[in-house]
Amino acid sequence: MALSTSEVWTLVHTERQRLIADLAPLSLAEWETPSLCRGWSVHDVLAHLVDTATTGKRAFVWSMVRARGDFDRANDNGVRRFKRDDAQQTLAAFRQAEHLQKTPPAHRATRLVEAIVHGEDIRRPLGIPGEYPSGGVHEALAYQLRTPASFGGGREIAEGCRLVDAATGDAWGDGPDVTGEAVDLLLAASGRAIDPELLTGPGAHLLVERALRR
Repeated sequence: MALSTSEVWTLVHTERQRLIADLAPLSLAEWETPSLCRGWSVHDVLAHLVDTATTGKRAFVWSMVRARGDFDRANDNGVRRFKRDDAQQTLAAFRQAEHLQKTPPAHRATRLVEAIVHGEDIRRPLGIPGEYPSGGVHEALAYQLRTPASFGGGREIAEGCRLVDAATGDAWGDGPDVTGEAVDLLLAASGRAIDPELLTGPGAHLLVERALRR
């Protein structure tokens, strides 16, 4: 069952607060740690989260116009706009935005993707454990599987595979099985390079290879 709007925002706001607490004690060197999001540091990902938290429908459309329709370029522009010389200032901006409820002209599940995937982009390289409600991860995964890669989704990455949550048995798609924790399936479908041993099944190798090429 899909989460309600209220449930989505409660999860997103909680996750923003948890991430702020995790990032507050980072050293200068840790802020420059490469994230799971290729080409971005931990600090870059945080700047992106400030950008998305403060960008509503109209601002998103204008960001795409300025980027000439290139979704990745629009994201890079947002990082440059919100990244401060002092990472603690970027974190302070995120703290000010943590309770906002702005979205692009897309399903509210985009906010779950931002909170969970980018949370892991930051946490995993830093060795910080993250835990997320299965309902939120499932909704984020379902959204990624129907969204094209050109808009940050994973439709092409997971095409022809059946993704199975090892904890609940919930499954998405058709084809050779790929079994793993839901958050690992979400990361792979979002084009993140994860440890291949986290996924099993006849389709696992294909999913991991596609994620690496994203």
